Amino acid sequence: MSKYLLMVSILLGAFGITSVAHAQDEEAPTNGEAEPAAQAEVPAHPDAAPADVESIDAIIAALYDVISGPAGERDWDRFRSLFTPGAVLSAMVPRPDGSHPARVFSYEDYVRLGGQYFMENAFYERETGRKLLRFGNVANAMSAYESRNAPDEEPFTNGINTITLITDGDRWYVVSIAWDEVRDENPMPDWIEALATN
Repeated sequence: MSKYLLMVSILLGAFGITSVAHAQDEEAPTNGEAEPAAQAEVPAHPDAAPADVESIDAIIAALYDVISGPAGERDWDRFRSLFTPGAVLSAMVPRPDGSHPARVFSYEDYVRLGGQYFMENAFYERETGRKLLRFGNVANAMSAYESRNAPDEEPFTNGINTITLITDGDRWYVVSIAWDEVRDENPMPDWIEALATN
């Protein structure tokens, strides 16, 4: 089941991020511009737990961990702490009509839309593979994922999160995440290096 169809069936889906982007379709422009964050007061940017941001492995693990779990509240301050202020998320999953509108939104948009979904729905996403490129203080991780409604269920979708990261020498930050789903015409590439699983 695609994340778009999942969203239609439950009205609001979750990276799971993709389903949040589909929910945003009716609220935000699709011309690649982020919606101005003027409607609500933006919370102060919280400090991160050092263990979450000490390495690329740590921050990517934290990113998946913080959105995963049974139905209920997520630790949104932990989520916010992983990003640079102004970081953006972009979903490039096609609509059923085959179009690929640019859905660009802030992590606060994700908190607002995803938070509503997670309160009533379990959601689990895990990294299954990665291709990492790093140059000095910048890095890009092509992070393959699987999304599930329960830990022991088959994934309802999988794809790749492209995560751009920077470090100031003290910690790592997520600058942006863009993603797309695996489908018949868009298979998982063979250059993704599978992660060892326990």
